[in-house]
Amino acid sequence: MIISASRRSDIPAFYSRWFMNRIEAGYVLVANPFNARQIRRIRLRPDAVEAIVFWTRHAAPLLPALPRLEALGYHSLFHVTLTGYPSRLEPHLPPLEQAVASFQALSRQLGPERVIWRYDPILLCNWLPVAEHQRRFSQLAAALAGHTRQVVISFADLYGKSVRQLDRVPGLQYQDLLAQPEPLAELLGALQRSAADYDLQLSSCAEAVDLSRWQIAPGRCIDVALLNRLFGLDLPQRKDPGQRAACGCAPSVDIGQYDSCPHGCAYCYANRSQTLAARNRARHDPASPLLLGDASQLDPEWLRPEPW
Repeated sequence: MIISASRRSDIPAFYSRWFMNRIEAGYVLVANPFNARQIRRIRLRPDAVEAIVFWTRHAAPLLPALPRLEALGYHSLFHVTLTGYPSRLEPHLPPLEQAVASFQALSRQLGPERVIWRYDPILLCNWLPVAEHQRRFSQLAAALAGHTRQVVISFADLYGKSVRQLDRVPGLQYQDLLAQPEPLAELLGALQRSAADYDLQLSSCAEAVDLSRWQIAPGRCIDVALLNRLFGLDLPQRKDPGQRAACGCAPSVDIGQYDSCPHGCAYCYANRSQTLAARNRARHDPASPLLLGDASQLDPEWLRPEPW
């Protein structure tokens, strides 16, 4: 089993203590994202978990716990999103210099192959025209050179709840980049050149559009070939049927919960609103087996730690 921690929230940044409590307990309870009354108990012992894939904007709070995680025999891989967008779009992120420093520290601890940079989602707007994306990407590539081997890009998906949040940002004027062939071509050519300059493999995430013209291959964020090579595993290569058609990820179990990330990014599809995410964060209990919610009414058998 591969654990995803998490596409739905930033567990390393906000819930590291809770996560390590769940590791020590040997299990976690996960609510169905579409029906909170349906609860699943997931074993977290090393004999049940082949790898943990973390998704974060700021890994620093989890860094002190990583030696313990490694000593217990867990294999981990990190996807770290760094964009450096204006604070009007990413209001509650740490300063970019601090985020870059934590990325570099994570890489020094685990090695550059286990830390993947994500420059996503790419949002084309009045504050982020093509030239500004080129500048930011190149600046970050230079800062992260030697600390990672891969960079993953995707384009902002204008889902209903994402659009509602973007429309609340005063003065923001945004466009669908995929509907702009010339700016798209200009940007992708520049990103590929910058990636090559810093010896980074550039791939895309869950994009149906063919980017082979720019030597950008479809990526697999949960990539069993990489996990097998890094950790000597023998996981089969198959697609997760629960993900989008263009997603090449292997099956995993996500232990996060929507509406729980307080970063407040305006383009985020994992939160219905910043207010709800902040409210949920405030009621989080690090000792609970659930990321959010009260577990006291559940069957006591579900709440017993598993023996080592």
